[in-house]
Amino acid sequence: MSNISHKRHLAKTITWRIVGTLDTILLSWLISGNPVTGLKIGFAEVITKMILYYFHERVWFNIGIKDSRKRHLIKTITWRIIGTLDTILLSWFITGNPLTGLKIGFAEVITKMLLYYLHERAWYRINYGLEKSVREKKWKKIS
Repeated sequence: MSNISHKRHLAKTITWRIVGTLDTILLSWLISGNPVTGLKIGFAEVITKMILYYFHERVWFNIGIKDSRKRHLIKTITWRIIGTLDTILLSWFITGNPLTGLKIGFAEVITKMLLYYLHERAWYRINYGLEKSVREKKWKKIS
C-alpha cells in the first residue's frame, strides 16, 4: 500500500475525530448536565478514538466490497459498535456512573451513525491521498 493512502487515512481520521468529538462533548454535557464532564469525555475520546479509527480504516482499505453505498453502510455499523463501546467505557470511568455511560453511548448511536455516513459520503468524493489511476476510475464510476 502506498504512502499516499496513509495520508488519506490520517486525514479522514482527523476530520472524523473533530466531528465526533464535538458531538460527544455536546451529548455528554446535555446528558450529565455538566459541561466539564462533557469536555473530559470528549477530550479523552480524542486519543482512544483516533487510534481505533485509524486501524478501522486500515482494515477496511483491504476489504473488497465494491458497492460504495453498501460499503459505507457496513463501515458505519462496524465503526459505531467500536465507538459506542469506547464511549460507554470512558463515560462510565469519567463519571463513575455506569448508567450515565450507557445513556451517552446509546445517544451517540443515532447521532454518530448519521454523521459518520455523511462523513464517508463526503470523503468518497474527495480525491486527497488517492493515486491518479484510482481517482480516474472512481470518477468514471460516479459520473
